[in-house]
Amino acid sequence: MPACEAPAAERPACVSKLVDEIAIGPEMRIPAGLLECNTPVVLRGLVKHWPLVDAADQSAEAAVDYLSGFYNGKPCLVNFGCNTSGRYFYDDDVRQLNYDTLRAPIDEVLQKILQIVNGSGASEGGYASYYISSASVDGFFPGLRAGNDLQIPRAEASYPLAPPQVKIWIGNRSVASCHYDALDNVACCAAGRRRFTLFPPDQFKNLYFGPLDLTPGGQAISMVDFAEPDFARFPRFREAIANGLVAELEPGDGLYIPSMWMHHVEGLSPFNILVNYWWDDAPQYTGSGMNALYHGILSLRDKPEHEKEGWRQLFEYYVFGDAERAGAHLPEHARGVLDKLDNASARQLRAMLINRLNR
Repeated sequence: MPACEAPAAERPACVSKLVDEIAIGPEMRIPAGLLECNTPVVLRGLVKHWPLVDAADQSAEAAVDYLSGFYNGKPCLVNFGCNTSGRYFYDDDVRQLNYDTLRAPIDEVLQKILQIVNGSGASEGGYASYYISSASVDGFFPGLRAGNDLQIPRAEASYPLAPPQVKIWIGNRSVASCHYDALDNVACCAAGRRRFTLFPPDQFKNLYFGPLDLTPGGQAISMVDFAEPDFARFPRFREAIANGLVAELEPGDGLYIPSMWMHHVEGLSPFNILVNYWWDDAPQYTGSGMNALYHGILSLRDKPEHEKEGWRQLFEYYVFGDAERAGAHLPEHARGVLDKLDNASARQLRAMLINRLNR
């Protein structure tokens, strides 16, 4: 069996419907308008021209040498795993994570990754895998993007937008349990093979997410083991299966993942590199939706049912409905934060919220 192929036992037999895909032509860019579809799309050959992909095609050692030429020496947070399956998860009673996160020099960790690739087995400390996750490309590999970059075809906006966040993920065989991101995402497979199992936002209730306060990487994850689903414990997971999609990426391929689509990510090869681009087309001053979720749990979740129903109607009116409806009947000068938000009114809302939280 080729080294890059995952054993059949590791293949999740649950989801079989494939993500739609397009072949990227010689222009090597994302077609304009494609990202407006709001469904995942595989972009075959999107970054095949990257020198990083070419180096990885030669060998893991060649890829490490290429990356090391850009590394600036700064240590970063690295996941050190003892689980030979590469599943970064919890211990049996969900009291702590099943791996260690330590700050270490990237060049030293890359050599440890190669040690596993070359069959040396667990290293000092009993670690069986290493995973550099969500490291800033510009923060640790300045200059890498000069030859290995991607332009995101974002719609023009009349308000300030944050630039895309460009991150790199490097490691041995790994499983990042199903999670969601609040940002739009293009994931680019630079080395090894990756499998993504994806679910639309309406399947959240069927994926049995874990704690919000103890999370791998800051995001809640599904507690379902996709390799061996326990349907007695997680019966609604069958409904998620029926609505899921799967995509397998080769080196040079990309995958568009819309905001809030949940995704389970497997690095199928002994050596894997992924570069991803996160961005948000909402105004930069709006902040994170997670702030509203935390505040909602604090302020609304445990209210009596009739009271929660009242707040549900208010949220539909003020937040999820037509943004102009709530203030349309008021004189323009009296609309305040009910008018279209700008940086000044966003700051006003933050001040109101901080004042209320501090009471």
